[in-house]
Amino acid sequence: MHNILLVDDSKTELHALSEMLVKRGYSVRTAENGEEAMKRLAEAKPDLILMDVVMPGQNGFQLTRAITRDERYKEVPVIMCTSKNQETDKVWGMRQGASDYVVKPVKAEELIAKIKALG
Repeated sequence: MHNILLVDDSKTELHALSEMLVKRGYSVRTAENGEEAMKRLAEAKPDLILMDVVMPGQNGFQLTRAITRDERYKEVPVIMCTSKNQETDKVWGMRQGASDYVVKPVKAEELIAKIKALG
């Protein structure tokens, strides 16, 4: 688990999460929406995707479903990384194919532990 694709429409979140991960030795690429995320996936397959839910256009649930059902990417784990903190959101995210679910604001230790658990 070295190369991470971070998908979030908030530049602030992208910056904060990127910084947190890079400091810990991860290589991070970012995308601000579903279209950009699919472009990044086509360029280079990551080891892991961190996915926001609330985004313009295709939301994170739809995007996760598309990625985890795509033959080319289905083995790439997705961790939902969102402010949606209801149990129903978590259940729905997991149903779409997510491997795990983290609620914002993200605690570095929690996220790193979840990433290591997948790797």
